[in-house]
This record gives sequence, structure tokens and C-alpha cells, in this order.
Amino acid sequence: MGINAKNGCVQIGNTSMYYVSFGTGEKKVVVLPGLSDGLATVKGKASLIAPPYKKFLKDYAVYMFSRKNDMPIGYTIRQMAEDQVEAMKILGINKASVFGVSQGGMVSQYIAIDHPEVVDKLVLAVTAPYANDVVKGAVESWIEMANKRDHKTLMIDTAERTYTKAYIEKNRTMLSLVAKFTRHKSYERFLRNAEAILKFDARDELCEIKAPTLLIAGDEDITVGTDAVNELREGIANSETYIYEGLGHGLFDEAKDFYDRAFEFIGR
Repeated sequence: MGINAKNGCVQIGNTSMYYVSFGTGEKKVVVLPGLSDGLATVKGKASLIAPPYKKFLKDYAVYMFSRKNDMPIGYTIRQMAEDQVEAMKILGINKASVFGVSQGGMVSQYIAIDHPEVVDKLVLAVTAPYANDVVKGAVESWIEMANKRDHKTLMIDTAERTYTKAYIEKNRTMLSLVAKFTRHKSYERFLRNAEAILKFDARDELCEIKAPTLLIAGDEDITVGTDAVNELREGIANSETYIYEGLGHGLFDEAKDFYDRAFEFIGR
């Protein structure tokens, strides 16, 4: 692809963490995905993940990380942030713009709170500062489905809570393939990620985020709710907000200018 796409893995304690990287630019961007990472990691997917970033890779080196492979019982969002910073340092990423989506945005909040020295700018997309009632409703239902090994219902409910009806209809074949390849014998990884979300609450510490921050949300997000972005804006002093009308939690796939908007902010 001509974009220097690489697949990698770093050792974190007694386990490992997969990542992909692409681009040759001097500026570093760290991307953290959402709860879907609990079903399918980025392992071996560099060439598949890279295309949306292609136009930015002359100026940037982009790294996308999965959460670590073996998660202990009670593993928290804050611990995920600590492990993420350790992985960055192992790879020589001393400072980067951190770009967190959904649960990745929750991890990103703690990175910015606890390790401001590694964060240049912060992009928080379709995320929340705590597990509000909307978040709990979605995540608790997914936990129940995962415990029942009801993968089909889990995938259907996730899609319906994430995308517009028009997007689902247009991409039905692609979504079916995703469902097929994310089926697991064990849902332990997914459950550990999901349970961490339910315990997450960074509201009282948002004021400690000093990095310039872009908040991106959709006005029809039924996964984290529409109040979440306002709570983030009120808590993070140095922040600006963009809200997509008519889009929900999956705006990162549906909004054609999503990556342009994020990288315009990062590159200012």
C-alpha cells in the first residue's frame, strides 16, 4: 500500500499486547478502539485498518493498540491506561496525540489525567466520562448475551445500537462477515472489557485534563447517550465539540469527514 503498514506485539508484564502501525511521519498518533476489541484484536490487520488514515501518513505515524491479551479479574479502565502508557514507552512513543473511540475514549481520559506528559492532543469520540444509565443499559445487555453465548443476538443488538438503519441495510453483507469472524468459544476477553466499563467514572478528575481536546459525538447516540458529550465538555476546560446530526455511535464509519476532522484538530 506504500504506507509502511506493520503488525506488532509488545510484552506487558506476563502477557502481550498487539498493535498495528502505519505511516512515516514524525508526529505520532495513538488510536484506541472500543469494546469491539474484546471480540477481535488488531492482530495481523494492519493493511485492513490503515486505509482511512492513508491521506495523513506522510505527516503522521499512526499506532492502533488492542488491550493486552490476558486480563485479570477486576481489570479496570485505569489499569488499561497504565498498560497503554507502558506499551507506548516500550515503542519509544514519548509523546503523541491520543485518539480514543468509545471505550478507547475512556482509557484515553485516564491517560491524559495520569500521564499528561505523554499526551500532545486528545480526541475523544462517541465516549462518556462514566457509565451512565444509557451505557449501563447497553453494556449490561451485551454481558447477558455473551454469558449466554448468544453471538447472533449480540451482533444484531450491537449493530442496531451503533449504526443508522440506512447504514445497516447498505452494509448487511459486511456486517454478517464481521459477525461470523468474531464468534468465540470463550467470551472472557469481551466480558472483562465490558465489566470494566460498568465501573468506570472519571467525572471528578476531568478537570485535570490539560491537553487541547476535541470531543466528537452524534446527536442520536443510543450507546453512550447524548448527554455524555456535554458532561465531558463541562469537565475539560480546554476542549471543543463537534456533534454530527442524524448519526449515532458508529459515526466513525458513517461520517465521511470524521478522520479529516480529527486530524485537522491534531495538526493545528
